[in-house]
Amino acid sequence: MKSLNIAATGMLAQQRNVEVVSNNLANMNTTGFMRRRTEFHDLLYQNLRRIGSTSSDAGTIVPSGVQLGLGVKLAAVYRIHEQGNLTSTDNPFDLAVQGKGLFQIQLPDGTTAYTRDGTFQLNADGEIVTHDGYNLEPSITVPDNGIDVSINDSGEVLVKIEGQVNLQNVGQIQIATFPNDAGLEAIGDNLYLETPASGNATTGNPASTGFGSILQGFLETSNVNAVEEISNLISAQRAYEMNSKVIKASDEMMGTLTGLR
Repeated sequence: MKSLNIAATGMLAQQRNVEVVSNNLANMNTTGFMRRRTEFHDLLYQNLRRIGSTSSDAGTIVPSGVQLGLGVKLAAVYRIHEQGNLTSTDNPFDLAVQGKGLFQIQLPDGTTAYTRDGTFQLNADGEIVTHDGYNLEPSITVPDNGIDVSINDSGEVLVKIEGQVNLQNVGQIQIATFPNDAGLEAIGDNLYLETPASGNATTGNPASTGFGSILQGFLETSNVNAVEEISNLISAQRAYEMNSKVIKASDEMMGTLTGLR
């Protein structure tokens, strides 16, 4: 009864589907979160009568043959890099990228990570850091005597110094883009790492050609659509139930066979 194993692969696939949906819903309020989508592939087929084989010595060809599928498997969990909504915070160190690009973050081991989460703060040395204390790359330090910080759409950090008329430029924020954003490896804490699948990072100033602009005092919310996710959850639940009914039907068929005398 191959249907038992086939239905079991279907139940396992829908279980994974529900796990992805639940992760999306759990991160509805996570800043810069990108929703995931499951993709499935059918498994190998068993050829009971091969397509294209000859059916007679006259050279007639079998037009369709007999192929029996063996179930389904999870092929990928695809990350969808759509722009989330922008919400105002009035915090001068909250930044959002409007368009394409990711902030660069230097991890403690020297590795560069990437994120859409623009929740930044100042550390004890006046450096712009993440909520975990990781430095924004390239590093930018705000002077102690700065009384106001302004960050324009091209990423220039301008500080009003006490007693001075002109604003002082203390650094330039740069963002990175990738040929395949979905190929980045998520490591948690809203951070991604470059992989061979993502391609090499291309860095540049915000608002330049091919790069999004910076919005100060805004944060990008997750791009999770609650209605869509609930719809996907219901669909996955029903598919799981239908596969379980196939297992039940197969069990009843096997019970009929064992009851024969």
